[in-house]
Amino acid sequence: MQEEPQFLTVGNGARAREIAYLHEPARARGPAEAGVMWLSGFKSDMAGSKAVAVAEWAAERGVSCTRHDYSGHGRSAGDFEDACLSDWLEETLAVFDACCKGPTIIIGSSMGGWLAMLLTLARRETGLIKGLVLIAPAADFTEELMWKHRFSDDIRQTIMETGRFEQPSAYSEDPYVITRKLIEDGRKHLILDRQLKTGCPVAILQGVQDPDVPWQHAQRLAEALPLDDVSLTLIPDGDHRLSRPQDIELLLKTVEGLI
Repeated sequence: MQEEPQFLTVGNGARAREIAYLHEPARARGPAEAGVMWLSGFKSDMAGSKAVAVAEWAAERGVSCTRHDYSGHGRSAGDFEDACLSDWLEETLAVFDACCKGPTIIIGSSMGGWLAMLLTLARRETGLIKGLVLIAPAADFTEELMWKHRFSDDIRQTIMETGRFEQPSAYSEDPYVITRKLIEDGRKHLILDRQLKTGCPVAILQGVQDPDVPWQHAQRLAEALPLDDVSLTLIPDGDHRLSRPQDIELLLKTVEGLI
C-alpha cells in the first residue's frame, strides 16, 4: 500500500497550497472497480485509525482508495488557523476531481461527514457518487453545535473581539483553536435548514454516547433527506470516534454493503 503521499496544488496566488493525498487505483474488475474516498474530521488526518483501516480493506479487495489531508492538517501545507470550511471543501473537490474517475463511495467522519454532503451536492450531476457512509456526521457543526449550543456569551464575545478562542480538546494536549473566520465561513455552507437530495444511498453510523455530536443531530440530518435511501444505525455504547475494533468492523461491513 502506498505510504508516501503525492501533492496537488489547490488555489491560486497567495491562496495556493500543496495538499497531500494518497490514491491507490483499483486492481480488480466488476463491482470492485468502485472506489472509496475517505474524508477525515476536524483536526484529524488521513493517517488516523479508521482511515488506515478503510485503506487496508480497499487494498485487500482491489478497490481504489483516495484520502487526503486538509490544509493545516497532517502533511498538507497551510496554517490551520488561517483555514476554514471553504478551503477544505475546495481541496476535497479538487482531490475528488483528480482521483475519482469511477463509481465512488464517500466515507466521511465528523466534519468529514459535512464535507461529504457538500461534495455530493456539488458533484451529484456527475453520477460518480454511488453512496455515502457518514460517521457521527457533524453537519453545520460550527453554527449548530458550537456557536448556538456549546459556546457561552463570553466565548462568543472573545471570538468576535480577538478573532480566536482556544477550546480544550479531549483528543489532544493541544487545544482546538476556533477562529472567527471559521465560524463566519461555516455559515456559507449550512445544509440542515432545507430539504436535501443526494441521489444515492446514505448510511449513518452514530454513537449514542457521543459527547461532541449528539445522536439527535445525526437524526436531524437523516430527516433532511426524505427523498434518499437513508439508514441511521445507533450504537448504544458508541462514542464520537467509533474507532474500537467492533466499530471499525461495522464501518467496513457498511461500506462493503454499498460497494
